[in-house]
Parts: sequence; C-alpha cells; structure tokens
Amino acid sequence: MTESPSLDRIRALPCFSGVIDIEPLTGGLSNESWLVRDASGRHVVRFGQDYPFHHVNRQREVMTARAAHEAGFAPRVEYSEPGIMVSAFIQARTFDAADVRANAQRIGRLIRDFHASMPHHVEGAGFMFWVFHVIRDYARTLAKGGSRMADRLPGWLELSDHLEAVQSPLPIVFGHNDLLPANFLDDGHKLWLIDFEYAGFSTAMFDIAGAASNAGMNEDEAHALLEAALGSRPDATVIRSMHAMQCASLLRETMWSLVSELYLDAPGADYQTYTAENLARLDAALDQYHSTYGKTSS
Repeated sequence: MTESPSLDRIRALPCFSGVIDIEPLTGGLSNESWLVRDASGRHVVRFGQDYPFHHVNRQREVMTARAAHEAGFAPRVEYSEPGIMVSAFIQARTFDAADVRANAQRIGRLIRDFHASMPHHVEGAGFMFWVFHVIRDYARTLAKGGSRMADRLPGWLELSDHLEAVQSPLPIVFGHNDLLPANFLDDGHKLWLIDFEYAGFSTAMFDIAGAASNAGMNEDEAHALLEAALGSRPDATVIRSMHAMQCASLLRETMWSLVSELYLDAPGADYQTYTAENLARLDAALDQYHSTYGKTSS
C-alpha cells in the first residue's frame, strides 16, 4: 500500500518533539485530519486549501480558530502554515444528531454565548456569511460547472427568495455557520466547537436553524433551542423565520454537496449520497413548512 504523502508533511512539521505516532481521523467531508502523538501529548493536524467555490479562506479560518480559543470555545491552535493547522487534542465525545437533540437548551446557550463573545476576539476585515447570497452564488457555480441538477436551479432560487423575504430582522452577530452535529464536542464538563471554515458575521437565525435542521430536531426541540439561543420567548414571526431558515440551511447544504461533487475529492467522502440525503431532508422540511404556512409559488 502506498503511504499517504501527508505523513511526510506531518513528520516535517517543526511543532512536534521526539518520536511521533500518526493515525487518520475520519468523518470530514472536505478536509483531511490526523491525530498525532508526540512527547508533549496529542494533537490534531488538519490539512485544507482555500476553496473559492465554497468561500473558504484558510487564513481566515486559522484567525477564527485562534479567536475562538481566546473566547473559550475551541482548542488552542498550536501551529499553522499555509494549508496546515495543528490544534491541541481535547479528550471529548463527538456529538451525533441524537446528542444535539438531547442537548437543545445547552447548545442554544452555547450559540448565544458564541454570538455575543466572538466579535471581541476576531481580527482583520470582517467576513459576512449570508446564506441567501451563498445559495445564489452556488447556483452560478453549478450552472457554469454543468451540474447534474442544473435544471433544479431556477426553482431553488425562487424558493430561496421566498425564504429570505420572510426572515425577521435580527441583530448581526458572529456566527459559526456550519453547526453539523460533529462540530460539537463534549468533555463531560463543557461543550466545545470546532471547524470554523464558514464562520463570519451573520444573523443568529442561521446557526439556530442550522443546528436544528442538521440534527433533525422535532418542533419542541427546535423551539427549546431557539428560545435558549435568543434568551427570550420568540413570537410567531420569529418562529416562522426559523422554519424558513431551516429550509434554507438544508438547501444550502444540498447545493454545497453538489458543488463539492464538481470540485472536491476528500478521502472517503461520497458527495452524491450526501446530496441525496440532504435533498430528502429538504423535501421533508418544505412539506412541513408548506403545511404550516401555505405553498410558495416555487
């Protein structure tokens, strides 16, 4: 079996001491990660390049990871160079969807604290993550790239316009913007966040709705998350915004996967299956949305 070229790059890093042991970490959809043991302990090495088609800039990601550590939300960044980030390993359990659903209020409080604290720690030019712009830009990328689902783009853009129009104005916060279950870690005392590729200034509703939709929360769980994240009881307009944003989150994830089909080849990632899974969840969320608020013109 041919040895991965990443192993030589890891061995050449100046941040490790003594004999090192390297093993792969699985689960990522766009990045390659390794667990490294050396004389000082355990570390996570993360490989990743800039992905303009996904609006991902690694220099900004490293800055955000450092800021998140300073704010108390993320492991310490121990070393970085172009294409590589090394972080301290945290002895913690990686959440799955059931864990997120079982900890809705706890996660809601974490989201609220993250939104409030992070603007005091981030540096440099501000990055804005607005999911409806991302959807429009993904549509352009998919049309130009000849996506196998290009015929769906006009309907998705019409749907996105509707979901954007019913958003209730909320203060601008600094969001994580990629709250998949596996990006939450629980060390038995506190929750941690990892993976800040898409972090930037946003509306709180995207993190709230994304955490709910990515974990498949039911109505009660999602409302508990929403109230904990906002710190107050939401009115009907805000609740509708959340339901719409859950659909937008799943639409964005579907289109993310379609773009990845064209341009990414991460080890072990099956983007066509991931596209199908998210499209099915989007259809289910839209059925629920339409049954509550009526059919949109799309």
